[in-house]
Amino acid sequence: MFRTLLAVLAIAAMPASAQEKSFTLHAPKSLIETGFLKHLLPRFSLKTGVRIKTVEGNADAKFAAQGTAVFAQDGIVWHFDAIETPRTEAFEKWLLSDVGKRTIEAYAPDGTPLFSADVSVTKAVEATVLTGDAVLGEKISLKQCGRCHVVNASNRMKTIGSTPSFALMRTFPDWQERFETFFMLRPHPAFTQVSEITEPFADNLPSPIAPIEVTWDQIEAITAYVGSIEPANLGAPLQSQ
Repeated sequence: MFRTLLAVLAIAAMPASAQEKSFTLHAPKSLIETGFLKHLLPRFSLKTGVRIKTVEGNADAKFAAQGTAVFAQDGIVWHFDAIETPRTEAFEKWLLSDVGKRTIEAYAPDGTPLFSADVSVTKAVEATVLTGDAVLGEKISLKQCGRCHVVNASNRMKTIGSTPSFALMRTFPDWQERFETFFMLRPHPAFTQVSEITEPFADNLPSPIAPIEVTWDQIEAITAYVGSIEPANLGAPLQSQ
């Protein structure tokens, strides 16, 4: 009993940073007011389990004019400057990864991307690895996407003819980005909800069709499944005479 009490007291005495996977971040007011951080930070947290708390004043990390160049806005290059810890390093690595760059450029509140991942600093990054459950992805795809898209031969005769098949979209150079951010691409925002990411439908504007409800893990699973299928064979390109 005495040892248990000592253990409880020791845990209570630990700093908050040691008890949870998190770090603090400071950003200028001009950056916060764009709404960008509300888009960016939760997506990193969902992928890693590391929570980022925005604060004023001193912080573990900050977006500023010095540090590692991570994104640009209207000709201004924003940098990430941080105390080196496993969590801040993981965030910096994510910002420079393919997934992080796509997330940065997916923020388009008015339909046009507000930030660019194209900065002057070049840094080698690891190739994106599809880590989702492809078997689960096939099941979710057939259930949630199969009413419109041909997912595979099993639903070939049960779809809307004007929508592209998964195999066709697999031929697109940016297929992975399209599937990871499909809920942002028309017409999906009108009827798609992603747990803890998208805003709820307005009460006075109900979805016109049965809504699609998915989690970020399920989106990763769908993307992994699409990555496992063969792209459609579109034949040889036409040769000009």
